[in-house]
Amino acid sequence: MTSTTTTFGPDALADDVRSELRTWIMTNWDPESSLLEWRRRLVDAGWAAPTWPQRWYGRDLPSWADSLVHKELQAAGAIGTAVGSGMTLAAPTILAHGPDSVRERYLRPILTGEETWCQLFSEPDAGSDLAGLVTRASLDGDEWVVNGQKVWNTSAHHADLGMLLARTNWDVPKHKGLTYFVLPMDQPGVSVRPLRQMNYYSSFNEVFLSDARVPVGDVVGDVGDGWRAALTTLAFERRFGVMRRPKQAKSSGRAVDEARAEADDYFSTYKWYPQRAGRVDLVIERLKDSEVAKDPIVRQEVARLIAMQRISIWTAERAQVARTMGKTPGPEGSVGKLSTSQTARLASKVHMMISGASAMLTGPDSPMKGIIAEVFTSVPAQSIAGGTDEIQKNILGEKALGLPRDPSVDMDIPFRDIPHN
Repeated sequence: MTSTTTTFGPDALADDVRSELRTWIMTNWDPESSLLEWRRRLVDAGWAAPTWPQRWYGRDLPSWADSLVHKELQAAGAIGTAVGSGMTLAAPTILAHGPDSVRERYLRPILTGEETWCQLFSEPDAGSDLAGLVTRASLDGDEWVVNGQKVWNTSAHHADLGMLLARTNWDVPKHKGLTYFVLPMDQPGVSVRPLRQMNYYSSFNEVFLSDARVPVGDVVGDVGDGWRAALTTLAFERRFGVMRRPKQAKSSGRAVDEARAEADDYFSTYKWYPQRAGRVDLVIERLKDSEVAKDPIVRQEVARLIAMQRISIWTAERAQVARTMGKTPGPEGSVGKLSTSQTARLASKVHMMISGASAMLTGPDSPMKGIIAEVFTSVPAQSIAGGTDEIQKNILGEKALGLPRDPSVDMDIPFRDIPHN
C-alpha cells in the first residue's frame, strides 16, 4: 500500500493558524485605537482565548494555540488579553464549572479587561485547612447574604469582583457545605483593609464581609459543590504562582500606552515578588565581587543553589509540555511549588553568607540598596502563598504516591459539630 501525507497533522494546522492570524492582525491591528476597542475586536475574532470553546469566545483550537497566538501578537507589536487573576484563575474555573449564565456574564469582561478580580479563600481561623472556613452565606430571596472575614487577599483593594468561597450548609461534612460565589467588591457590605508586611509592602489585604450581597445566580458550579470548583482555582494558582510581567509591545500608540499603564498599575502590587523568589540571578555577580568568593563552603552552597534552580526550571518545562499536550494541571504543580520554595530559601541563605551581617541593613548604603534585605524578609512568603509546603507534601503523598491520608476526626461529621475558634 502506498502511503500518503495527510494535511491535517499538527504542523499543518499550526501553519494554517499562524497564517490566518497574521492576515487578521495586518487587517485589524490599529495601535491608535483604544485598548478596550482593540481587545473587543480580539475577543470577537476568537483570538483572545483561541483554545476556549467557540461558544465562549474561542476557536476550539488545541492547547498549543495559546502560546502560538501570544508569540504572533507580540511579534506584530499588538496587545493581548489583560493580566491578572481574572484571566489566570477566575476564567478557567468559570469555564470548567459554569453554569452558562455565569459564563455569559463574566468571561467576556475578563478577556477585555473591563473587570478585575481577587481571590477570597483564606481565613484567619482556618489556616491551611481551607475547608474549615466559617464565612457564612445565607439565601435571602433572590440574593445570598454573606458574613465573615477573609485574609491574604492580593489586589482586593482595587478589584471589581471576588472569587468567594463561603459555607452554605453547616449540616454536612466540611468539604460538602461550601459554595463558590462571584462577589461584587464595590458595595457597602465589603470592607478592605491593607496588611503591612515586614518587608514594608502592603500587597495583601483583609476583607470584612457584613451582610454583603451576591445575586442568587452568581454561583460557580452548584450550590454546595464549591470545593470542587475551588480545587480548580488552586491548581491554576500553583501553575501561575510566579508573577512575570509580559514583554512590552515594540510599537507605540494609544492602545500600547494604555496597556503599559494597565500593567504598571497591576504589577506595582507584585514588585517585591522577585525578592520573594530569592533573586538567584544576583548571586554569581555578588559572589565575584565579595570577600568570600574563594570560601569553599560558600562556593559549595552557590553550586547547590544553581543546581536546584536548574532542576526547578526543568520541572516547570515538563509541566509546560504537559499543558501543551492538553493535560490539566496536576500534582506536578505541587512539585514545582515545593521546588520554588526550597530554591528561594537556599538563595536567601546564600545572600546572607555573601553579605554577612550587613544583609540586614536597608537604605542606599546597604547591599544592593536594600534588595538583599528585601530578599531576607520576603522569602518566607514563598512557602505560604498558593498553599503551604506542608499542604503540597500532603497532595503529593496522596495524589502522586498513593499514600493514605492522615487520620482525621472531622471529615465525616456535620461541620456544625466541629469545635471552632
